[in-house]
Amino acid sequence: MFIFGALINSGNMHRARTYRTEAVILRRLEYGEADRILTLFTPDLGKLRVLAKGIRRPASRKAGHLELFTRTDLFLARGREMDLVTQAATLEAFRPLREDLYRTSCASYAVELLDKFTQDQDDNRPLYELLVSILGWLGESPDPALSLRYYELQLLALVGYRPELQRCVRRKEPIRAEDQFFSAAGGGVICPTCGPETPAALPISMAALKMLRHLQRTSYAEATAARVRPLVQAELERVTQHYITYLLERRLKSVEFLRLVRHGANAE
Repeated sequence: MFIFGALINSGNMHRARTYRTEAVILRRLEYGEADRILTLFTPDLGKLRVLAKGIRRPASRKAGHLELFTRTDLFLARGREMDLVTQAATLEAFRPLREDLYRTSCASYAVELLDKFTQDQDDNRPLYELLVSILGWLGESPDPALSLRYYELQLLALVGYRPELQRCVRRKEPIRAEDQFFSAAGGGVICPTCGPETPAALPISMAALKMLRHLQRTSYAEATAARVRPLVQAELERVTQHYITYLLERRLKSVEFLRLVRHGANAE
């Protein structure tokens, strides 16, 4: 399905000069007078930074295939500092993400979240498939915020930070059906006995905790079929953002933009 250059000569592995992969465009940076540096996420090569020469010229044939969020089939040539894009063909454009500012801001958050949790050339096919899925879901979902909560929990599991939502992370005992606390440092839920003694632990209602569990363990279709009250939605976002900010030691730039866009839409 994918073509990767690899030639064996005298027992040593040598990379071919060209190779092919599909990828999603995560970021782009203007470079020189007409070029762009693209950050890609691929299914088998992980995250790559490549150079698209001449892409900003009006006559460029590759420009339309290398837009943000686009899933693209690429041919690349090895370069000294960065590999070069030689051919590109769109596989999925995810056009609804470009036609609605709120959905655009949701997609920006989704790709930034993946970008910050991944290292260059660290392959993770399930994570790539999740990225492609969320871009499709965000274009169609009647509740993009709930789709993002599902995506966050699935991404955290794939990168090794799955929060514990069944047992108190201090006492290791099953959680009872009552309001609890959440500890980012502890990596999960804290019982009411331990919560007040745990620094920076957030209160979390049983309704929100049940929804987090539902999002964590079910399929996307099942998870997003639920109707979630606005107060619970806000609580879900507060808890997941608290945990993600702790793990990354920073707040993502796209988070504030997403909130501004959402508040602007609600005000209209």
